[in-house]
Amino acid sequence: MTYERFEDLPVWIAAVELAHRVFDLVEDRTFARLGDLRNQLQRAALSISNNIAEGFERGTTPELLTFIYIARGSAGETRSSLQFAAGRPELAHLKSQISNLKSQSESISRQLRAWAASLQNSDIPGQRRMTQQTQADYRQRQSAGEFVEKLKTIRSRGPVPDDKP
Repeated sequence: MTYERFEDLPVWIAAVELAHRVFDLVEDRTFARLGDLRNQLQRAALSISNNIAEGFERGTTPELLTFIYIARGSAGETRSSLQFAAGRPELAHLKSQISNLKSQSESISRQLRAWAASLQNSDIPGQRRMTQQTQADYRQRQSAGEFVEKLKTIRSRGPVPDDKP
């Protein structure tokens, strides 16, 4: 599936949801005494969706890949900060919420890794570098690939019975 806007990307939507949930978590008054941790968690969580958006808007596959990896790094930073928070005795009452946020952050990281892998194996240079000719060539290769896959499916079914009596 091709996305026209970063706002439609499932991983961006998940990252925004994570950031909202992290912001909600640090509203707990206990975080007021852990100001640096609070601030770092907020910035790392928000950085995930912001880097996805920036990479998407850059227009080239290499730039998108760079920002996907930066977003993935921010997901790891978020997870690390949450792990630290989970070990703080004064935050024990938030252990379940923290655990859920760590899981959500891991899921986002996996999605970003899969997206990066698919882009690395792609021959699409990105919107900014695609001319009308390269777009037409790409569509033609894609159609040819789909046709070959259909032939393989038909062939795997075995010989077709002769319709003649």
